[in-house]
Amino acid sequence: MLNRGHQEGASLVEVLVSVLIVVLGLLGLAGLQSHAALAEAEAFQRAQAVTMLQDMTDRFNANRFRRGEYATPDPVGTGSSQPADCTVLTGGARDLCEWDKVLLGSAETLGTNKVGGMPEARGCVTRTVAMMPEEWEIAVVWQGATPSKAPVSTCGAGKYGSDERYRRALTTTIRVGCLQNNPATGECTFPEPLP
Repeated sequence: MLNRGHQEGASLVEVLVSVLIVVLGLLGLAGLQSHAALAEAEAFQRAQAVTMLQDMTDRFNANRFRRGEYATPDPVGTGSSQPADCTVLTGGARDLCEWDKVLLGSAETLGTNKVGGMPEARGCVTRTVAMMPEEWEIAVVWQGATPSKAPVSTCGAGKYGSDERYRRALTTTIRVGCLQNNPATGECTFPEPLP
């Protein structure tokens, strides 16, 4: 009968393989944590954009009879063409001024820096169909951290470098129908709001 000795402990090779497996697992976990943090930041920015988009949509809907005042030839959110105090303006100009301040993140500051908005946030209000029923597109765009599919909206196009896949966009479409026809001309008119 052969007397076989049994092993009492792990060999150095087994220990090294076990350490390698643990290290690879920890590296994978660290990468997953990094992606989760990035996804959380993108989700937070998207939530901010939803709030900003809803804000301008509500303002536009409240003043449909003055909707032409909301058209933006250039994206709002640069702060360059707006006064420091929006209360000196009226109507659509005031709403766009206040929206500009929100897009810039001026509601939250750290020292003198505005930190409440998304990176490079901009907004556009564009009439996409001129005939009745009119269609208006309201869009909020911002700079994303990673490439994604380029948005269909043209708001802010070319403002985020040559790769449009870094531009994020949320849009909504508003249809404005004719409320009454002018009997003399047959044109669609909007009655003035009651005082």
